[in-house]
Amino acid sequence: MSKSPIGFFDSGVGGTSVFKAVNKLLPNESTIYLADSANAPYGARGKDWIIARCIENTELLLSYGCKIIVVACNTATTNAIKILRKTYNVPFIGIEPAIKPASLKTKTRAVGILATRGTLSSELFRKTTKLYCSDVYMVEQIGEGIVDLIESGKLYSEEMTLLLQTYLKPMIKANIDYLVLGCTHYPYLVPQLKKLLPKEVKIIDSGKAVANHTEAVLRAIHLLNETDKKPKHLFYSNGRIDVIQSLISKNAKVNYLDF
Repeated sequence: MSKSPIGFFDSGVGGTSVFKAVNKLLPNESTIYLADSANAPYGARGKDWIIARCIENTELLLSYGCKIIVVACNTATTNAIKILRKTYNVPFIGIEPAIKPASLKTKTRAVGILATRGTLSSELFRKTTKLYCSDVYMVEQIGEGIVDLIESGKLYSEEMTLLLQTYLKPMIKANIDYLVLGCTHYPYLVPQLKKLLPKEVKIIDSGKAVANHTEAVLRAIHLLNETDKKPKHLFYSNGRIDVIQSLISKNAKVNYLDF
């Protein structure tokens, strides 16, 4: 089982940012990634639909023999991970907006959070905010349209720039010193965000924390692959192959899969 792959699924290409963090920390591990781009973004879907789709994605990854599953999607995590953990014996690694570190480190007591509607309206997000941000002004912004543009190959388009300017304006006005990215698609926006935000604003995503947690869980259950055999990385998408290919290594093969 230690040589079995780590499974990842996301509403599209965004979770590749999490894959990269895990792969950097655990280079011996083989992986299988599902990009459900045909149904992106999950953030605009209802909870029942999200849960049902997460179950379908999990079943597919388990059919490929994955030893652990990374739910590389904030919306999927906040809406479905409890049910997935109750339903299956395989370990699940979730991803949440990094609100806690931002709330502990902020000096201006104002923090921005850019996330999907599904994440910001979830019970888990509300509980986390209540627990850690009682004395912090949270500027919440739904990133409407961002995922659609990234999935369409328009990451560096004028449309994206205009959207980001609109979404960041109230955050800059509130004098935030931390911006939390609450969607795995959003780390690909960092170069643009740095140009639009004041220099003192720090941007936080959850990729590294997810990688660290994945390693800790695999170590605890004795499933780390410590052989030096070359790992295999398989990527499957039901959307545009060229978009996900542009975000990962040119040497990695992306296959179209109607799932």
